[in-house]
Amino acid sequence: MEKKRELYRGKAKSVYETDDPNHYIMLFRDDTSAFNGKKIEQLDRKGRTNNHFNFFIMKKLEEAGIPVHVEELLSDTECLVKKLEMVPVECVVRNVSAGSIYKRYGVKEGLDLNPPTFEFFLKSDALDDPMVNDSHIVSFGWGTQEDIDTMRNLSYKINEVLKDLFDKAGLILVDYKLEFGKYNGQLILGDEFSPDGCRLWDKETRKKLDKDRFRQGLGGVIEAYEEVARRIGCPL
Repeated sequence: MEKKRELYRGKAKSVYETDDPNHYIMLFRDDTSAFNGKKIEQLDRKGRTNNHFNFFIMKKLEEAGIPVHVEELLSDTECLVKKLEMVPVECVVRNVSAGSIYKRYGVKEGLDLNPPTFEFFLKSDALDDPMVNDSHIVSFGWGTQEDIDTMRNLSYKINEVLKDLFDKAGLILVDYKLEFGKYNGQLILGDEFSPDGCRLWDKETRKKLDKDRFRQGLGGVIEAYEEVARRIGCPL
């Protein structure tokens, strides 16, 4: 598979076209950002760690019947993915109150949410990723009601699979974001699943093992990512 020009450069990943019109190469960089790009640093081993972590999780989800865009690990920092027509919203599932939700609604941080909450956010750095609802998505043409139902159902199914995986590793899956896109008309899971886009706490100590370590200046960011990978059996 030949890697050609860079099509997209995000905060931590780049996407390249290939000689196959149905596939892209996704590159994980060492760049780390928070607060919509206001805090940026280079963290050694981050691209490698997140690439392997994402591939491991995507394959676990695929085994559980979730359609995913990741196909092959090409190198320590690159993977082959299906070319998707992305739905421009993020799906956020929360099992425990943390981050924006407890500040937004005045609830206690660390509150178990039963059932888990589900939210949509428009993927727009310029607008600071505002929360949106079903009506917005349909009315503005970002997706159909069928798309909405599929994304919600897949997000909850993913939650069941990953909560169990992390629980067995002594971890709490606090919350996470997902993105979906269409491949040959079918909605499938795109983007990535790594400690960059979820919150993971140790079950016993509640130690944070995700990007909150970077956001909050706690240090040991990559060491925490690598600890999570080790616990769940992800080879690095």
